[in-house]
Amino acid sequence: MVIVKKQEDELKKGIADFYDESSGIWEDMWGEHMHHGFYDGAASSYDEVDHRYAQIRMIEEALLFAGISSDDHKPPKRIVDVGCGIGGSSRYMAKKYGAECEGITLSPVQAKRAEELAAVKGLEHVTNFQVADALEQPFPDDEFDLVWSMESGEHMPDKAKFINELTRVTAPGGRIIIVTWVHRDLSPGEETLLEDEQVLLKKICNSYYLPPWCSSSDYVKLLHSQSLKEIKVADWTDYVAPFWPAVIKSALTWKGFVSLFRSPWKTIKGALVMPLMIQGYNKGLIKFAIITCKKQIET
Repeated sequence: MVIVKKQEDELKKGIADFYDESSGIWEDMWGEHMHHGFYDGAASSYDEVDHRYAQIRMIEEALLFAGISSDDHKPPKRIVDVGCGIGGSSRYMAKKYGAECEGITLSPVQAKRAEELAAVKGLEHVTNFQVADALEQPFPDDEFDLVWSMESGEHMPDKAKFINELTRVTAPGGRIIIVTWVHRDLSPGEETLLEDEQVLLKKICNSYYLPPWCSSSDYVKLLHSQSLKEIKVADWTDYVAPFWPAVIKSALTWKGFVSLFRSPWKTIKGALVMPLMIQGYNKGLIKFAIITCKKQIET
C-alpha cells in the first residue's frame, strides 16, 4: 500500500506539473476550453470548421445527452467541475444556468488562471476555483445538482474511488456527467487487451501522466455498484475524430512551433505523442465515451 500511495502521489505531482507548464500554451492556441470538440461530419473540410465552436458544442451535446436543457424547469443551481482546467466549462454553465459553480484542479496555475478569467467575465461571484484532489473532494455530501467531469476521469488512479466521490457530492436527484477517454470493451473471453495495444497505451500514459486505462463497461459496473439510476453510455469516438489532427496541425504552424520550442520538456513530450492518440483511435483501441446517471432520491 505504501508503494501504491507513493506512485499515486508521484502521478498527481506529474499531472499538476504538466498542466502548470502546458495550460498557457493551450489557451493561447485553443482558448479557454481544454477538451475535444464535437463534430458531425457535415463539413467538407475540417480546415474550414470553427474548432472553438466545436468545443462549445461538446458541452451542449453532453448536457443534452444527460437530459439537461436550457429550458429545463429545474436547471442545475449548484455545479462542481471536477478537473476544471482553466474553468471554461464552469464559466459557461454558470452563465447558461445562472448557477454557482465550483471548480477543482491539481494545477495551481490553472486554478489561478480560472479565477482571473472569471473576474474578466464578471462571474467571480458565482464561480470558485481551488486546488483539490478529485478523489478527496473538499465538499460535503449531497452538495451539487450537477457533477461534471470533462476529460478528467482518465487521470484518476482509482476509478472506484473516483466514482464514489462523484456520487457522494451529488445531491439526491442530481446528475453526474463523465466524458472521458477509455479503451475498447473487451470481447467475450478476453481477459486483457492485446500486447501491442497495452504497449501503445503505456507510451501515451507515460507522456500524459495517466494511470492504467479502463473501458466504458468498467465505468458502468462501478456506477451500478453505487445504485445509481438512469445510467446511459455512448461512444462518441467518431464525433471527436477531427480534433487530434487539428491540434497537430496547429502545433505545426509557426506560432505553434515557436510555442513548443519555448516549452518545458513535459509539454514537448506530450505534443510528440499526439500521433499515437490518432493511431489508437484508428485501431479502435481508444474510445471517447460519455456516461451519465442520476442519484436516487431516498424515500
